[in-house]
Amino acid sequence: MLLKNGKIINPQTDFEGISDIRIENGLISEISQNLQQKDNEKVIDLTGKIITPGLVDMHCHLREPGYNAKETVKTGILAAINGGYTAICPMANTNPPVDSASTLTYTISKAKENSDIGFYPICAVTKGLNGEKIVNVSELINYGAIAFSDDGKPVENMRLLREALKYINSHNSIIISHSEDKFLASGGVINEGKVSTRTGLKGIPNIAESVAIARELEIVRSVNGRYHFAHVSTKRSVELIRQAKKEGLRVTAETAPHYFSLCEDDMVDYDAKYKVNPPLRTKEDVEAIIMGLKDGTIDVIATDHAPHTVHEKQLPIQDAPMGISGFETSLGVCLTYLYHTGKFSINEIIKKLSYNPAHILNIPNQGIIKTGCEANLTVIDLNEIWTADASKFKSKCRISPFNGMEFKGKAKMTIIKGNITEIG
Repeated sequence: MLLKNGKIINPQTDFEGISDIRIENGLISEISQNLQQKDNEKVIDLTGKIITPGLVDMHCHLREPGYNAKETVKTGILAAINGGYTAICPMANTNPPVDSASTLTYTISKAKENSDIGFYPICAVTKGLNGEKIVNVSELINYGAIAFSDDGKPVENMRLLREALKYINSHNSIIISHSEDKFLASGGVINEGKVSTRTGLKGIPNIAESVAIARELEIVRSVNGRYHFAHVSTKRSVELIRQAKKEGLRVTAETAPHYFSLCEDDMVDYDAKYKVNPPLRTKEDVEAIIMGLKDGTIDVIATDHAPHTVHEKQLPIQDAPMGISGFETSLGVCLTYLYHTGKFSINEIIKKLSYNPAHILNIPNQGIIKTGCEANLTVIDLNEIWTADASKFKSKCRISPFNGMEFKGKAKMTIIKGNITEIG
């Protein structure tokens, strides 16, 4: 096929310009202006659209095996593609956890049954996610693990974390940290602040995150390790990571769209659809997250897609699980709150959604637009105005804090190895 007249956004080279892309046998064969149609070549006119490297989500939850009522590998992949993603990295907190070659190969096989999407599982750091024994890292890497995380639980044993970091880094891989002091966070439902005070709901203090980050940074410093902080949500966390980078520590960080678009004040009627972990924080924290994204302290925007059943999310907030559906609203939130507010260029946003996560995890053929590479691309209409309708999500989790909200900017095509999925 031949993609004509689209504006290419390529963060790897900082290129922005109108050009054509020829795709042959799933690969990008030419990038140039005014390419002429070949015999039997399908031409797609993308005038007014942008073409970006396919979006890469380095932090999501697909729930299978064990929690198929919440999401399956198949429905999760469909939701990701519907959001413009060409590669996803599901976390290990399934049942059983992805801590063995058998469970890892099962999830990979399920993905291959349903799509050619880039599927890069993140395996557990410790067996059973119980924080006691490190997994067989070399075996899991040989079977396809892209990184390691006990996400959903912190690794509280600092001796074990230090040994795991050395071990995993020696295999040229990385730990993704769920940084949380579980004793400070224990029993918390929402952010500790004015809303928790007013409602009497037990709060999770922001130091539950920043204390854990400070402690883990010392471990990183002691072994000169590579380390990635997941779902950063507080001002103090951003400050700690910023200082660590200035000191030369080899750390990277991510946040999720809900941490720069929503805050504790948005918890209308204390609805559990807003219940996430870490919790929605204050407006001051939101501004700090945006600043951290802007100055490069936070490298990545990941969805933290964490689906649950509608029944579970409709329970009283004290009883409902933490997590929201994120694949199908992520890009719209980013474009509406960061690009159309004038705070970020489109290149800056796409870099955090595509090139940076692929680069951090050393994922081939993702996050780039380059001749000879797989055609993994996302086509976006920056100006389309649309309203999020959770009832139409491809995900099984059809409940969202963004339901009914109006966004500007939408993925229109997801191209995976040259195969197009059009998005309504």
